[in-house]
Amino acid sequence: MTVRPVPRRIALISVHTSPLAQPGTGDAGGMNVYVWQTATRLARRGIGVEIFTRATASTDVPVVEAAPGVTVRNVVAGPFDGLDKRDLPGQLCAFSANVLRAEAAQEPGYYDLIHSHYWLSGQVGWLARDRWGVPLVHTAHTLAAVKNASLAAGDAAEPMLRVVGEQQVVDEADRLIANTATEADALADLYGADPTRIDVVMPGADLDRYLPGDRAAARTELGLDPDDVLVTFVGRIQPLKAPDVLLSAMAPLLTGDSAGRLRVLVVGGPSGNGLARPTSLIDLARDLGIADRVDFLPPQPPERLVHVYRAADLVAVPSYSESFGLVAVEAQACGTPVVAAHVGGLGVAVDHGRTGLLVDSHELPAWTEALGSLLADPDRRARMGAAAAVHAQRFSWEHTVDALLESYARAITASDESTGPDEGRFAMRRWRNRTRMMA
Repeated sequence: MTVRPVPRRIALISVHTSPLAQPGTGDAGGMNVYVWQTATRLARRGIGVEIFTRATASTDVPVVEAAPGVTVRNVVAGPFDGLDKRDLPGQLCAFSANVLRAEAAQEPGYYDLIHSHYWLSGQVGWLARDRWGVPLVHTAHTLAAVKNASLAAGDAAEPMLRVVGEQQVVDEADRLIANTATEADALADLYGADPTRIDVVMPGADLDRYLPGDRAAARTELGLDPDDVLVTFVGRIQPLKAPDVLLSAMAPLLTGDSAGRLRVLVVGGPSGNGLARPTSLIDLARDLGIADRVDFLPPQPPERLVHVYRAADLVAVPSYSESFGLVAVEAQACGTPVVAAHVGGLGVAVDHGRTGLLVDSHELPAWTEALGSLLADPDRRARMGAAAAVHAQRFSWEHTVDALLESYARAITASDESTGPDEGRFAMRRWRNRTRMMA
């Protein structure tokens, strides 16, 4: 019987955003949730996890014991404030040097595996992999080639620097994690990745937290009217996430609502290209004549976000590109149907016609029709909400971690085989790399 190799300690690299940051602020989003949820669950299974992320404040302590078995290392690389994500490639040398120094201060063979998140982290992981002699597993989370093929109007394309950097990481990683089969196909078709090195690992939701609950109580908690019909957007306010599509599509429904009970709730903050016009969505609501029917909330922590989902009659996810769409799964886990763009992983997250609706374009009439059809049919919404809560049970972080451990085992096995059976589990290769680095 073959025993599956399990890493003792993992170096998890997340350069541009910390898993401790509030999702919905700055560059923090679904990736932060992914990193934190998988790290803590790996630790519960006895695997040590050390997360390397860039320090963004002088008050960030160098090392944080963030949870049992999970250490966050805040790496100083560049100025704390005012550094955009697109400026970070210039800081990768400083970041990488500090990652290598952290490992050099430990006994040889301290880490068994590197898991990098996003292409910037992959660049650091690639160097560390070669230095430490351990396998590199990489999750892209988003792909420049996919985003550039489906840009929102007026949105800036991802630069060639990122496209080339992603290609290098795809070529170098020992294994690639794709959120869905669609993303796996994109890695193979657009980046030439070897399909045998790609593992499809679906993200999940915290099913212990995101559960159906009392809608009236949730609205009371948030200070919302219990009698309103509420369509909610949760996410970063930027062109990619398309909250403007939602407001524009809802405008004729809101102006035609003689009872005055229909409202839109936007939960999130400006991010990315949205920072150039931080009040753009407020201005759009005013220009559309619906400002009095649109409410805004800042990004909410998980313990309050569950109330947001429960309070909604519908959650809309109109993004131009989503590698998966955690908001859609979290909302459904709370028993709320979802209307989403039929892009990327949203086609997996939402079961069209049963747990919500998928819209095949970003044309406003199509969105108005989809939203209006469900808003006019509360019985259908109720059936979809019940089915959504069941559907979401497919997506748990425990299932995600199970699949990650399978991928890690494949990476470790392949690395051992390339090293040779007589040299032991990475030991000689690590020692040679350590000696070369310190010479």
